[in-house]
This record gives sequence, C-alpha cells and structure tokens, in this order.
Amino acid sequence: MRLLFDQNLSFKLARLLADEYPESVHVRDLRLVEADDLTIWRYAAEHDLVIVSKDSDFHQMSLLYGHPPKTVWLRVGNAPTSTTVAPLREHRATLRRFHEDSDAAFLALA
Repeated sequence: MRLLFDQNLSFKLARLLADEYPESVHVRDLRLVEADDLTIWRYAAEHDLVIVSKDSDFHQMSLLYGHPPKTVWLRVGNAPTSTTVAPLREHRATLRRFHEDSDAAFLALA
C-alpha cells in the first residue's frame, strides 16, 4: 500500500514511514503542492495511491465520487509530525484491511 500525503501534512512523513509504507510520497515530491484537490484525487486514482489528509475535503470527495482512490482522514488536529506518525503506525493492520476491502472508500483515524 502506497500513501499520498496531502499538503497539510509534513513532507517528512514519507521518509519517517518508509519502513511500513514503502514508496509512499508527499504531494511536494510530485510537484502537486499548488494543485487543487481534484487534481490530487485524479493523480492518486491513476497511480493506486491512498490519500492521507488532515482536512475533510477528501472525505467529501469520497462520498461524491466513491473510490478509487481510497482516503484516510487523520483526525489529529494541529499536531507535531511525531503525533501524526503514531496513528499510522498503530493502525497499520486496520489500514491494510481497509486497503484490501474492495467496498471501503474512506477511513478516519485518530
């Protein structure tokens, strides 16, 4: 499972989580920092990436468009990167099941 971290998350996450989520990327790595959400959505769908974001925009898009891509909403508020890493590590099995579930489109983690 490859994750795509939204611009509201630290670009360091891809490196910090590379052991558990290899080949994950940040929108900055893809030169999509200035891109609108729909462009990011389409890129993720075309490249089999799971979008990870702290805002609800992608949740709304998952309700509107379904999947792919799948979307993870991190409910951690304005937290340091170390706090953002924790739920992604702690819920790795949940994320794996979510990724493998052909009906699931959206997951909220706190």
